[in-house]
Amino acid sequence: MAGKRKAYTPFSTSSEAGITAAPVEGFIEVTQDVRPTIDTGFVNKQGNWIGHTTSDTEFSFYGKDEEIANGAAVTTPVNTGTLSMIGYSDIQIAIRPTNGGNYAIQAIMSSDGDIPYYNLRPPDAAVILRIWEDQSATSESAVNQSAEALTADVWNILMIQGRLKNQARCGFKITNNSGDIATIETMFLRLI
Repeated sequence: MAGKRKAYTPFSTSSEAGITAAPVEGFIEVTQDVRPTIDTGFVNKQGNWIGHTTSDTEFSFYGKDEEIANGAAVTTPVNTGTLSMIGYSDIQIAIRPTNGGNYAIQAIMSSDGDIPYYNLRPPDAAVILRIWEDQSATSESAVNQSAEALTADVWNILMIQGRLKNQARCGFKITNNSGDIATIETMFLRLI
């Protein structure tokens, strides 16, 4: 929407100070245009269009592992694509076990071994993801919860903040330590 307003010229203060050689008066009319813009992304240095990452609006990457024995582990997500955290900083993992009790949860490289990690082949599927944090001398597991108490037959939602930020391929290893056989359902929601 175009509009006009009055504004000082760059040299108007000299005119007001009494210098008579100043070429214009203190105010001039300036046309001002206000236009809305929408920023949907950018073109990277390779010339590819990259849209802005936004938070997921619902849980996805559904997985269901049935009849998992006590002490046995599952990896998720499986057969639902690669869980990429590129552009995301936080993730919520929803776990619904049929048996309540303790479960060990570890962040791992995605279990789909056919997809390369960038250009590295073969990727080491199910290896524990490690990070360095706060100038530590040694790396540590990105997520390594040895005994998370989960309630049976409800979605237990766990928030993981910052520790998996920009991981290209990640998944989770969940070990049933509940004391009995359990079916484990999982879903994920990524946040920027």
